[in-house]
Amino acid sequence: MQKPLPPLGWLRTFEAAARHLSFTGAARDLNMTQSAVSQQIKSLEGYLGQPLFLRRPRALELTEAGITYLPVVRDAFRTLVRGTQAVTGARQNAVQVQSNITFAVNWLAPRLPGFRAQHPDVHLNIFTELWEPQEMAEGAAVEIRYSLRPSDTVRTELLRTDHYYPVCAPDYPVTLENLHQQPLFDCSNLLSNWGNWAEEQGLDWPNPQITYSTTYMVSLSVAMVGGGLCLAHDTIVRGLINEGRLIAPFEHRAVMPEAYYLLLSPQAEETPGAVAFANWIRSEIEADSLI
Repeated sequence: MQKPLPPLGWLRTFEAAARHLSFTGAARDLNMTQSAVSQQIKSLEGYLGQPLFLRRPRALELTEAGITYLPVVRDAFRTLVRGTQAVTGARQNAVQVQSNITFAVNWLAPRLPGFRAQHPDVHLNIFTELWEPQEMAEGAAVEIRYSLRPSDTVRTELLRTDHYYPVCAPDYPVTLENLHQQPLFDCSNLLSNWGNWAEEQGLDWPNPQITYSTTYMVSLSVAMVGGGLCLAHDTIVRGLINEGRLIAPFEHRAVMPEAYYLLLSPQAEETPGAVAFANWIRSEIEADSLI
């Protein structure tokens, strides 16, 4: 008798651990404990009769058997995805999209009617984050990430790099000379910050008071009602400037260290809706960059 296949859950855990080269990363993806991931890998290795990973002090490394087995497992999962889609049809043509909340509200949402007009059969589920996630959420096919560096665990491509600059409400009374005396707002933990902008501008920056928030949405909202100035960049603020709700009072624009990246899960290329959404994002970003 042929030996039966190992449990599907073990194979799923192996693929996640191999993708991250980390049991902790796999546990995060699969909503499991690290010990449960480790135990399933040990069970799979026992079933196969050989190790799949070399356990290093701070990382995992695939053995020759693991390197050989990984593409087989991934191809099998892709076949299952395609087969399931063929059976269930349009009911499975849903795409989970992940992004930070400011991008979703200011850039993505105004363009969604255009996407639906082009792809009425694709259903989007949009999940937003306040902070840059360490990894894509389980089930997410596409992520637009605002980050200093891209992920090295999934397919990643640069979408755009912006310039950042102060913005405020129209007619807000501000000059470079009195800027440091104004209420200033910013998003925390970014390199695109007031200090770096002022240094590039050559300002004598006498330690101004800055109010920080965990999302650009707070800073932008305060600036729009005339409560002060905030830093912003083209992707999130161009629409508000075009609508006349904000202005950029100074000419200087600094290159933003952070950038926008498109992340695709291993299954995304096998999902027509995810491919359509990724292609649409690329074309919209390109068109927006030409404005």
